[in-house]
Amino acid sequence: MGCLFALFAGCFPRLATMFIWLARPSLFEAAFGGSWFWPLLGIIFLPFSTLMYVLLWSPVGLVGWDWFWLILAVVLDITHYAGSLYGGRERIPGYSTRATV
Repeated sequence: MGCLFALFAGCFPRLATMFIWLARPSLFEAAFGGSWFWPLLGIIFLPFSTLMYVLLWSPVGLVGWDWFWLILAVVLDITHYAGSLYGGRERIPGYSTRATV
């Protein structure tokens, strides 16, 4: 079951985060101080980072290698948006992919 969840979280981080929020709301309450606003923004804009933050959070905060994994998750979220922007650049009116001389 753990491997299935890891595969699920890697492919669908928004659904995995929502699943954890519904199954273990105490994790989100502890990580975000009981607020629902920041987790909701995280699920919308940075889903993998939010998932990693909730899984890595401890009462002493993030320490040591936790920061590495969180920064890696932020980079993955940003590259997702960058890839989407780069792939949809032809949809911009007046944008030409040919070099002009």
